[in-house]
Amino acid sequence: MSCKEKLPYNSLPDILYRIGDIADRSDTPCYLVGGYVRDVLMRKTSQDIDIMIIGEPVPFAKTIKQELKGRNFVVFERFRTVRLELEIHDSGTILLEIVGARKESYNADSRKPITEIGSLEDDLSRRDFSINAMAVPLNQENRNCLIDLFDGYGDLRKKILKTPLEPEKTFSDDPLRMMRAARFSSQLDFQLDRKTMTAMSSMAERIRIVSKERVSVEFLKIIASPKPSVGLMILYKTGILHEIFPELTAMAGVEQVDGLGHKDTLLHTFQVVDKLSENSDNPWLRIAALLHDIAKPLTKRFSKSSGWTFHGHEVVGTKLARKIFNSMRWPLEPLPYVQKMIRLHHRPIPLSKGEITDSAVRRLMYEAGEDLDDLMKLCRADVTSKNPGKVKRIMNNFNIVERKITEVAEKDLLAKWRPPIDGCDIMKALGLSEGRIVGIIKKKMEAAVIEGEIPYNREAALDYIKKTYREMQNSQQAAISKK
Repeated sequence: MSCKEKLPYNSLPDILYRIGDIADRSDTPCYLVGGYVRDVLMRKTSQDIDIMIIGEPVPFAKTIKQELKGRNFVVFERFRTVRLELEIHDSGTILLEIVGARKESYNADSRKPITEIGSLEDDLSRRDFSINAMAVPLNQENRNCLIDLFDGYGDLRKKILKTPLEPEKTFSDDPLRMMRAARFSSQLDFQLDRKTMTAMSSMAERIRIVSKERVSVEFLKIIASPKPSVGLMILYKTGILHEIFPELTAMAGVEQVDGLGHKDTLLHTFQVVDKLSENSDNPWLRIAALLHDIAKPLTKRFSKSSGWTFHGHEVVGTKLARKIFNSMRWPLEPLPYVQKMIRLHHRPIPLSKGEITDSAVRRLMYEAGEDLDDLMKLCRADVTSKNPGKVKRIMNNFNIVERKITEVAEKDLLAKWRPPIDGCDIMKALGLSEGRIVGIIKKKMEAAVIEGEIPYNREAALDYIKKTYREMQNSQQAAISKK
């Protein structure tokens, strides 16, 4: 097989050449394949390495495990694949996946392939994109040559995503590849060629046969990319987004009444996610940005006096977020955090207008807690006006709010805004057991601190709860006496 290019000597870790030497001893054709080859050519580092052999992968992988001290050895018999970990000096742990060359076929209504032993050409042709369909021999003969049957190297240099075979064939075999197209475009800043986009549009409904779990993984990878809107817009334009996330596409478009229209909420949302991504790698804060206006289509109203309104969309949005988390099979642990961001994303805006009171700032600090910085990042990202003067004015107002937060935090020693005493302190001080009364007293004490009725310190809080408990007892006694 012809050698299109040759990698520079020592461009690969030495341990891969040692694997090639092992392959030579058993006359086993052995190739480096997939995304790792792409990353080497792009001068990117990666710890995930795919090796394909012409032969049986399990015995070969066992030899590697024994000679190179591999660990966490796992066999996937159906796919003729073995996974194990190797330790590289000065580079840490690599995840090695060893596969036997194979060809696959699919039934029209199935996402599970029928796998057969194949050739190098079969194996490379079944891959998702030409940039991932290159191979590098690890055997001594032709070592470091680049085998490129589908001009992946040319597409890499042109920053284009193409499928090795006709896109309809590639996407029919595994419809998740359509989402991977959007993901790679977002991650690598590559363009999809016209035929690929056309095939995705015509085959969008086929994504339904893919499990929600697999869809979720790809979607979150798009959200984690440097500019998520690139992948999200591809999914929207091809109709795939409507199939996997109809709540998002419901935000698209502008409705006109009496010549008055509102902004396109979907495009605004994509802008917010991008702006936030410039300042935060937190995937769940990015998800909060994606969902912050998710309930606007449900709360949209028009009146001649007020124009377009979306009253309560942040409250409805928190409920809709739970439904979306369940539908997308996302972990529920980050849900309360995302709901908090949705619920509070408008709260700092009124504080940026006019005189800001300490009590208003305290309440925001209390409700946002340790997530206050994230909330302010979301609020800043939510400013997408095309009017430079308006943007400057709002950002200056946010600066004022943040300075006020700092002042109040320093004054009250409330950097993370936790109440000066907790429920256990209240039970101990008042001789009460856990119950409803303790909760009522605790909320009254917290409100008193927030509103500035008592200072933020333990002694003042203890005095306040004792006084409050006496008043509650006296009120109860008075009520009994009247009876």
